[in-house]
Amino acid sequence: MPDDRLIVALDLPNAVQALELTERIGDAVGFYKIGLGMLTGGGLALANELKQEQGKRIFLDMKLFDIGATVEAAVRGLAQFELDFLTVHGDPHVVRAAVQGAAGSNLKILAVTILTSLDRADLDEALIKPGEIRDLVEERAGRAFEAGAHGVIASPQEAASIRALPEARGRLIVTPGVRPAGAARGDQKRVATPAQAIANGADHIVVGRPVWQAADPRQAARAIVAELGAA
Repeated sequence: MPDDRLIVALDLPNAVQALELTERIGDAVGFYKIGLGMLTGGGLALANELKQEQGKRIFLDMKLFDIGATVEAAVRGLAQFELDFLTVHGDPHVVRAAVQGAAGSNLKILAVTILTSLDRADLDEALIKPGEIRDLVEERAGRAFEAGAHGVIASPQEAASIRALPEARGRLIVTPGVRPAGAARGDQKRVATPAQAIANGADHIVVGRPVWQAADPRQAARAIVAELGAA
């Protein structure tokens, strides 16, 4: 059985290329993330095929944000696909609506705290209140849990402080911004290795380019799983 702590991000141009990648990876990975960039490239059809035909677990990374009624309706529609994880922005009104939309299904709602590609200068530009990113992430995570989120998305560097929150008991922490030792950072600014992320309290890590850009994606995935096993 593959180690489902590893979620591989299928950040490819279309579903055809993504399916080809999953075939190359085979049984080394059991959990895939499909993001917004794939939506117009057959993302929902891809999610359904991987889930229903190949038995993979699916993380739909849509980062939904809208008024409550719209979020609830969107999530109710997505829940029909019997997927595993769905992201929404961590604002409490969004989380509450998403949880309501997912009611009666096994879909887990994960709240985005602060995107791992952002630093304090980006937050200043967006008029986000002053403070250290770690503190803001912890506060947003706590409020998202109170609103009913099944888990949060947070960088490996904030996972430990979130895991320590009383509200985090029994909740999921999923960490993007994970790079195996020696891998390029890309557009991520708050990163850690797979072993560090798990040690910090993450339940799942999300890895994209270090797997799908590798000459041998299957072996790249297996190397990450081996690192997780040693964590």
